[in-house]
Amino acid sequence: MLITEVKATGLSGATPKGGWSHELRPSDVAHTLIEVFTDEGLVGVGSVFTTDALVRGALKVLEPLYRRENALEPQRVTEKLHQNSFWLGRGGAITHTISGIDIALWDLLGQATAQPVGRLLGGRYRDRVRPYASVLAQDAEPLVEHLLELKKAGFRAFKVGWGPFGRHGESIDETIVAAARDAIGPDAALMVDAGASDAFWEHGYKWALRTARMLDDYAVKWFEEPLHPDALDDYVALRRTAPIHIAGGEVFTRRQPFEQWLAAGAFDIVQPDVTKAGGISEVLRISWAAQRCGARMVPHGWNTAIGLAVDLQLSSAFPDTDMVEYMTGSAYIDDLVVDAWQLDEEGYLPIPSSPGLGVRLDPDAVKSHSTQSSDRLS
Repeated sequence: MLITEVKATGLSGATPKGGWSHELRPSDVAHTLIEVFTDEGLVGVGSVFTTDALVRGALKVLEPLYRRENALEPQRVTEKLHQNSFWLGRGGAITHTISGIDIALWDLLGQATAQPVGRLLGGRYRDRVRPYASVLAQDAEPLVEHLLELKKAGFRAFKVGWGPFGRHGESIDETIVAAARDAIGPDAALMVDAGASDAFWEHGYKWALRTARMLDDYAVKWFEEPLHPDALDDYVALRRTAPIHIAGGEVFTRRQPFEQWLAAGAFDIVQPDVTKAGGISEVLRISWAAQRCGARMVPHGWNTAIGLAVDLQLSSAFPDTDMVEYMTGSAYIDDLVVDAWQLDEEGYLPIPSSPGLGVRLDPDAVKSHSTQSSDRLS
């Protein structure tokens, strides 16, 4: 089975806020869907955390490398793409685009073998996983209202962050966390994300340590991105001294920086985003490195329904990946697949057992959010 074409479709019109200092507009393209077509008629789908203009540019660079390649060999083919584009720089749009191709190739391999991707990764440790509702921080009253709605919908784990958190004073931070804990109750899991990969983050180690101690008073499970993403030494020190778990890594690409940070002891929870870190093939290696270094892999999932589908498959393949991120309030999560996501009575998501990623895109929904007309996505 050979690759004949790779197509990119940007998602626009319903892009949710990201909490960034330079905020996204609904018309901005932050996520791009990938389709890999084959000479036997099967089509694999992937997702890229990058604007469609950059993805299309990257595909032009990569096309001589992937055209007529074996579509059933994702690890070899995508490593070929990485190795032969290294001179352009590791990371960025090229690596992000390879991530989407890799996801689509694993989807194709699952379809061709009639197996779910999780089984192809070595076996399924679970058939359901707990999602945590990922929520942008805001003033206490609207935040509480939103969390109560999500709790009523069945979520039993929650993460709040970005927005005003860490940006308007420590008393505001504690007010946000106290309101969140009060809304969800003492038994639900609560995580907090500072979003220190935002532009011009101003806080350092001492702020992060003080904040971690405050979060411990509210039984916060982990503190995510508390420091600038280049501050390796401070992450290592914070992990040693903080009373709660330290999480991060969503901005990294390829396995190499993950391996360095994990070996240094920077993370309790490592969070690769499969739609930009290099795809399933790279996250597989990152997860193994996390196991060796005593960390746990919980994927970053602020992307699309395809990204969530991949995270579900990854969670089935690793015994300690017992949570996935569920980006709330996004049409690109909730509306793009034919069968809507459904929590069970205990707040878990079932992991699809059908071939490949186990989901089908709704072509009408994709078309309604597409930057270009397309009759190919299905």
